[in-house]
Amino acid sequence: MATNSIKLLASDTQRGLAELVAKRYVSKMTSPAEFPHFNIRSLGLPLTPVEIKRDSNKEVSFSIGESIRDEDIYIIMQIGSGIVNDKVLELLIMINACKTASARRITAILPNFPYARQDRKDKSRAPITAKLMADMLTTAGCNHIITMDLHAAQIQGFFDTPVDNLYAEPSVVRYIKENVSVENAIIISPDAGGAKRAASLADRLDLNFALIHKERARANEVSRMVLVGDVTDKICIIVDDMADTCGTLAKAAEILLDNKAKSVIAIVTHGILSGKAIENINKSKLQKVVCTNTVPFEEKMKQCPKLDAIDVSGVLAESIRRLHNGESISFLFRNAPY
Repeated sequence: MATNSIKLLASDTQRGLAELVAKRYVSKMTSPAEFPHFNIRSLGLPLTPVEIKRDSNKEVSFSIGESIRDEDIYIIMQIGSGIVNDKVLELLIMINACKTASARRITAILPNFPYARQDRKDKSRAPITAKLMADMLTTAGCNHIITMDLHAAQIQGFFDTPVDNLYAEPSVVRYIKENVSVENAIIISPDAGGAKRAASLADRLDLNFALIHKERARANEVSRMVLVGDVTDKICIIVDDMADTCGTLAKAAEILLDNKAKSVIAIVTHGILSGKAIENINKSKLQKVVCTNTVPFEEKMKQCPKLDAIDVSGVLAESIRRLHNGESISFLFRNAPY
């Protein structure tokens, strides 16, 4: 059991997930057998007061409102679309401020790891920006990373510090069981790269799965899609780790319905929803698009009645508790708190 205390930090903008984690955190937990049924919504831990000033030239000035000397620091940062670079630099400044304030350990909680898609050199003279992100976080003073559903698991190897890659799958399984007629459903992978994810989810739910093969004309544009599998009279559940412009999801829904599917919903971990994503969803044949709240999209939900959310704050709160107390977090790979 740790002798120091936890300090939760968050930015002054897009802090919805951090506030949920703070409310759901509980210092002690029942036995693992009881954990899936343990409700922690009424217990809380306050966010540490911080002050962030942005000068007229857009420089950021950051200060912490109380002592964090020898404390266990957890910085929760939601990084979505539009202001990614500003949020990344803000995070680096916060980490370095905690380091110079003599914090014992600094953990960055990045549910959606920025630049995760740039994990390899896919063409000549291209950068591996995910590796650069790892180097910057480590240099700033970060001792540990908690993230969720990395676009490529090998990104963990870019760090010289520990990385815990949590999974949204347990929360997704519960959502499907509570909101979909599972006995008449089928899991769909929108591309070959997501086949492993779809197969794992299908096994958890005891369902069949199908695959859509896609060919891209250029980045974010799909030219041709072919269905592999039978979806006749089935509720199709498309699962993916990320939804950006949602062009792939919209075309996948058309392919599935053309192959006599009953209805189509999409469940993704990170709802980036950039560009014409909302327009694409509203015009599409998708019945519903469900995203976890790793990326802030509350305002976009007001513009699109098809959007729904899965709350993962309980998973993050429990991972903080376990990490702080030196416990294993592998239990969260198969279970999610209510």
